[in-house]
Amino acid sequence: MKTTDEPITVQETFTATVDKVWKAITEVKEMRLWFFDNIESFKPEIGFQTQFLVRVENRKYTHRWKVIEVIPDKKISYTWSYKEYTGDAFVTFELLEKQKEITLKLSLTITEDFPSDIPEFTRDSCQQGWNYFIGERLREYLEN
Repeated sequence: MKTTDEPITVQETFTATVDKVWKAITEVKEMRLWFFDNIESFKPEIGFQTQFLVRVENRKYTHRWKVIEVIPDKKISYTWSYKEYTGDAFVTFELLEKQKEITLKLSLTITEDFPSDIPEFTRDSCQQGWNYFIGERLREYLEN
């Protein structure tokens, strides 16, 4: 993925309270149940940093996140990079409450190019990953 790429966006509407969705995307115990089960720590506080390792085939991806914006129950953004590879992005989760539903809009914007020779860094792979996490895993977690 390159800085010249359009941001990746995923938008889903859930039958859930804003509190439940906010906790799912900001509380580490909840995040482990639908996102990455090995997130070591996470706090929705500006400046908070965490990292954790994910292995795909014979490659290591030490995820590094730094929280850069928090509006409780509405929005959280953090940088997203990997220890082993060049590249940087920021991801934003925005919540919109409408009656008994919550719309979550995720956007991922590339701020530094990722290597083009690694399958997980293609735009298609990234879009599929976010569709899976938000459209399948988070939906299943919130609605079951």
